[in-house]
Order: sequence, then structure tokens, then C-alpha cells
Amino acid sequence: MQEYIYNKEELQQLAEERKYSELRERITHLNEVDVADLITDLPLEQQFVVFSLAEKETAADVFANLPVESQKELISSLSDKQLTNILVDLSIDDMVDMIGELPANMVKRILLHSDQKTRRLVNKFLRYPDDSAGSIMTAEFIDLKKEMTVRQAIDRIKQQAEEMETIYTLYVTDKRRRLEGILSFRELIIADESKEIGSIMERDVISVSTTDDQERCAEIFNKYHFLSLPVVDNEQRLVGIVTVDDAVDVMEDEATEDFERMAALQPSEKPYLKTDVFELARNRIVWLLVLMVSGMVTGIILSRFQQAFVLVPVLVTFIPMLTDTGGNAGSQSSTLTIRGMAVGEVELKDFFKVIWKEFRVSLIVGLILATVNFIRIVVLTPGHPFMVAFTVSLAMMCTITLAKCLGVCMPMLAKRLKLDPAMMASPIITTLVDATSLVIFFNLARILLHLN
Repeated sequence: MQEYIYNKEELQQLAEERKYSELRERITHLNEVDVADLITDLPLEQQFVVFSLAEKETAADVFANLPVESQKELISSLSDKQLTNILVDLSIDDMVDMIGELPANMVKRILLHSDQKTRRLVNKFLRYPDDSAGSIMTAEFIDLKKEMTVRQAIDRIKQQAEEMETIYTLYVTDKRRRLEGILSFRELIIADESKEIGSIMERDVISVSTTDDQERCAEIFNKYHFLSLPVVDNEQRLVGIVTVDDAVDVMEDEATEDFERMAALQPSEKPYLKTDVFELARNRIVWLLVLMVSGMVTGIILSRFQQAFVLVPVLVTFIPMLTDTGGNAGSQSSTLTIRGMAVGEVELKDFFKVIWKEFRVSLIVGLILATVNFIRIVVLTPGHPFMVAFTVSLAMMCTITLAKCLGVCMPMLAKRLKLDPAMMASPIITTLVDATSLVIFFNLARILLHLN
């Protein structure tokens, strides 16, 4: 059998040359994610043509992996029959995700061509808050009763497995659908067929509520390495499950959002190349304005100590080194703290432990850098008085200590105020450290060098 390797450029060339027979043969052997990736990067007029080449059995999976903009274009181009065929095979959670991003006229058309059960589930899921466990769960799971025998449970799975998103983890509920236990498909298969489900299920079940933040779901997946996670309502009734692929999407989204905030950007859900330049500018300008205005404080401090420049002009040459080193030191601590809180290694109750640890780290790092800096000034830059070298080195050590403590305090303070800790990343820390390092430097110079 011939092996087909995904070569996007080659497949795009086939589409441009309208060699659709060869293209159909090639994409038949591709993963649905690769087909969606290919369609996304094609011109709009070719996207529908290439999508139509996909096999009917895989069309829904290809559609689910397309970005929202491509889905909009395809929905506009698909016939009612084609749209119905896709919706039949589309999982509920994928449909909910898609509907949440589409305009009202397209949503109306999708719901019109969905069956009554699907419409009821979609409308139910859309009522859950954005970024909640309820908004990312699926209702396609297999539930069992503890009175069932293993043989009866296997028969039930055979009947329903084709319509379910996953069968690796099975859930046991009572007559009121309250979650009572779980067991894996592997445990079920190797169990005696005459045993009851209640005797082999695990009763200590970790679950989340429909209103819990989706980030909590991701943390549980990351900690326990689950394949799926049950979601219950206020009465502990099982209403859905979150699968590991949805958890991975949440982790990616949260990580992307944190990176954008750490770079002083307003988070955007659109891909970079699909985002309009004015929207990109709008996402960046707010934080740039804030940082620019706050950066003016540095200028005010410099103007206040300008007399020191006149008396000891060489002091000016050390300002960039102090501010850059302090900013870098603060960024290191803030990045580690933000990452620690994101993965659950650091909590608010650990505040004093973290401060004490970073304080000791800052003393070690500061002492080494200050010593190297002192030797450099005295030995490699002759003509500078001993006290100037001592003043600059002491200012550096104080700046590093303060920067590292700020790098820990600011993200944890943001968390305490229910804000995103990533907001207090490199740009904010650097701006604060710049101002404070100058105040420290010039006050030390005033005292140690006897400047008025």
C-alpha cells in the first residue's frame, strides 16, 4: 500500500492546478486535522471545493477542526443536506463551541437542521457561563447502574459506543442520575461477567461542577492524568463529562492568554494572520499607553536628581546597567511565580515562604553581581574613585533584592485581588524596578558621596 506523507505545499499546488482527482486520493489518507489545516490556508474560493473532496465519514471531524472563519464560509456554501449530514456526526461540545462564535443567522440555520434532542442539548449548554466546565463538557458518555451485571454493562456499551465520544471511563449513577462511582473499560472487560457493577466500581469520584472555571478542569487533568472528568450539577446529578482533548485546548488557550498578558497585550482569540491590523493595534495600545505614562515617573526622578549629574557626571553611565539588571531580575522571579501559580505549585498561603526564599536568592545573586561589578569598575575602569564603585555595587545589590521581592509580590497580589497574575509580568515589573532603582541609586550616592 502506498504511503502518503502530509506535504501542505504540494497539496496546495494540486488545488491551484485543479487536479482534484489526485488531491482527493491524497487527502483520503490524511488525518482530519491535517485536512483542516490544508483547507484553512487555501483561498476562500477553494476551501469549499477541497472540503467537498473529503470522505463523508470524516467530513464532520474535518469541519470541527476548522477555525471559526472557515466554518462560517463553509456554512454559507453548504446545501441544507450537506449541513445536516455534518451536524449528525458533529459532537455536542464541538457544536456548542462553534455556535458560540457564529452570527445569529448562521446559528438559526444550524439549529433548524438539527434534531430536537441536539437543539435541546445545545440550548442547555449555551446557558452555562463562558469559560465554565459546563460550557466545554459533552453529554456523549455512557452511564451504568450499580445493579447491572458486567455482562449487561458490556451489552449496553456495544449498543451506545458508536454515538459516544469516549468509552474508556464509565460512570455509575442512581435512578436520579446522581453520580455514585466510576470504573474503567479495562476493569470492566477483565471482571467476572456475573459480578455486579456496584462491587467493582470506585466510589471516591473526583468531579467538577458545571459552574466551575474551566481552568480548574485543566488543573485536575494535569494533576491526575485523567482521560475524562465528570461534571455534575448542584444536586450532584451527572450532566456531562470533560474529555482530555478539551482539557488540552483549555491549557493551550490559558497558556496563550498568559503569554499575551505577560507581553502587555490584550488577549485575542483570533490567529495572528487572521486578525485585522486595527484590532492588533487596539489590543496593544492600552498597555503601551499605561506603561508609557508610568515610565514618565523615571523622567521625573532623573530631573529631581539632575544636580548629582553635574557633581559626579560618571553616575549617568551606570543607570542603564542598574535598570536593566533590576528589570531582568524582577522578570525572572515574576515568571517563576506566575508559572508556579498556574500549575498549582505556589498558592497564596505560601506567600511568606516564597518571599523568604526569593530574598535569600536575591542576596546570593546580588552579592555575586555586585562583587563582579565592583572589580570591573575599580580594575578595568581606572580613574573612578573607590566610593563610586562601592556606591554603584551597593545600589545594584539593593536593586536586585527589591526587584526579586517585587517579582514575587505583584503576581500574588494580583491573584489575591482576583486578577490575572500574568498581568504583573515583565513590562509592569520592569517599569516599577526602573523607578525604584533610580531612587535607591541616587539616594545612596547622595549619602555615600556627600552630594547635596
